[in-house]
Amino acid sequence: MNAIKADLSVNILMATYNGELYLDEQIATIYNQDISNLNLIVSDDGSSDKTSLILDKWKAKWNKGKFITLSGPGRGYSENFRSLLSQSDIDADYTAFCDQDDVWHEGKLRVAIKAIESCEGERPGLYCSRTRLIDEAGAPVGFSPKFRRPPSFKNAIVQSIGGGNTMVLNKAAFELAAESARRTGFVSHDWWCYMLVAGAGGMVIYDPTPHIGYRQHAANLIGKNTGVLARVKRIKRLLEGQLGKWNDQNMAALQACDDLLTDEARRVIMEYSNIRSRNLKERIASLRRSGLYRQSKLGTVALFVSVILGKL
Repeated sequence: MNAIKADLSVNILMATYNGELYLDEQIATIYNQDISNLNLIVSDDGSSDKTSLILDKWKAKWNKGKFITLSGPGRGYSENFRSLLSQSDIDADYTAFCDQDDVWHEGKLRVAIKAIESCEGERPGLYCSRTRLIDEAGAPVGFSPKFRRPPSFKNAIVQSIGGGNTMVLNKAAFELAAESARRTGFVSHDWWCYMLVAGAGGMVIYDPTPHIGYRQHAANLIGKNTGVLARVKRIKRLLEGQLGKWNDQNMAALQACDDLLTDEARRVIMEYSNIRSRNLKERIASLRRSGLYRQSKLGTVALFVSVILGKL
């Protein structure tokens, strides 16, 4: 077992909403992580079930750090995590995001921390990983896609590769994300953190080994992203212009954080904006020159299709 500093601290940011079915199990797997100083900071977005009772039970017996409950903004999942980022002012060495219904593997945090310890100086560092998919009963049903191309801003601007439930940020990355959250909203906290850290010249680590059980059920806001049905849904969103709407929001958010980004990232953003605004022939030629990429060949084809249809 790889050793980590005994006195390091971790903030865990959890967003909840009517999570009574799986919340107790999720918190138990957090508590059982082999790190002694864990601050669990929960933002509940107005639950009407037994979520608050479960949180109160755990708060009364939590002895691994602080256990703080906050009232969410009541504007949905993304804004709830944005609220957590902008309000969480407890100093910690690392910060992890957490959903309310997953199962963390033993040593999940230790693996992530060991990976981003190599990030030198004040450079932002973000860790994310593949996930093991589980059903409502906790039985394994597969895995999320295994990405093989390196993380970079040229990938991040067109694709999210790591679920927030797998992400751990070092202090520099958290401070960067917190500053951005005070300035702007975003499509999703995980995609945004990937874009932001990569665009600020930080180190992004993608681990192909899963360290979390990502529960698949009807209430999932994101849900399973593998299989034929998932691909059909992605194509449907593309044809309906959903990708373009997300990109509009991402571009506005990046503009609000322009001074946090590198010159190279600003150049990529300008080129990407030009691709979206030019005529068909120029859009295709510009995309080829840009070096933008998605992780799979099929994903790259979909990127070109979105450019051809003017839906990027």
